[in-house]
Amino acid sequence: MITSAMAHDLLLLAAVPLVGFVSGFANTLAGSGSLITLPLLIVLGLPANVANGTNRVGILVQCVVSVATFSRRGALPRASVPRILAPSVLGAAVGAELAADLDETLLRRTIGALMLVMLAVVLLRPRRWLESHASGRPANAWVQAALFFAIGAYGGFIQAGVGIFLLAGLVLGAGYELVGGNAVKNLIVLVFTIAALAVFVANDQVRWGLGALLAAGSAAGAWTAAHFAVARGAPFVRAVLIAILILSAAALLGDFRLV
Repeated sequence: MITSAMAHDLLLLAAVPLVGFVSGFANTLAGSGSLITLPLLIVLGLPANVANGTNRVGILVQCVVSVATFSRRGALPRASVPRILAPSVLGAAVGAELAADLDETLLRRTIGALMLVMLAVVLLRPRRWLESHASGRPANAWVQAALFFAIGAYGGFIQAGVGIFLLAGLVLGAGYELVGGNAVKNLIVLVFTIAALAVFVANDQVRWGLGALLAAGSAAGAWTAAHFAVARGAPFVRAVLIAILILSAAALLGDFRLV
């Protein structure tokens, strides 16, 4: 006989791949998908640090799918990627090691405020987000290295919203156009998620069953989003980015729990 408590738990488990789909779609085009996956994993009974580690399984799989899709569609630029990738991965490893010392309230409000700033930039400077790489003005190599180390450290630390920070860095700091920047963003997240996940695995902070359910939905969402991005171009990606920035800022500045 199935009790009401069992039915509730089964319903939550069934929601994991569905939430994973939404997260994979959002993360591929912008970021902040972890704002919905982390709370669900915690509701399912995982401690915050284990939820943080388990969440990386879905992120890893969705990045593999999105990068492969962008690459097959010819939308993955490879120029200058190594000098962006290296500091991001190093930062992610450092951030994952520091994840246990999270000041949740301060971090949530700081990220929410930064997302409002980015929302203003996206709305007030629309052409900068739609122009080609050739017309961009990338920062010098040292500034880029510091910028992407900091973003990588944040990504290793908590993950939620890192895609938006990476996308802003790639478009505004490294001169990528929006669709190509999205493809590179997913490649960077893929590599530094491997580094961060290794730390969580070493600390026994991953629950593979829930991670697999999350990954199944995330992969489908990532595949769908990558096809939409290539087919519809920068205006579509920018519209999704604006929507996600608004929702994320509202969640982070309200009572929504990040972790």
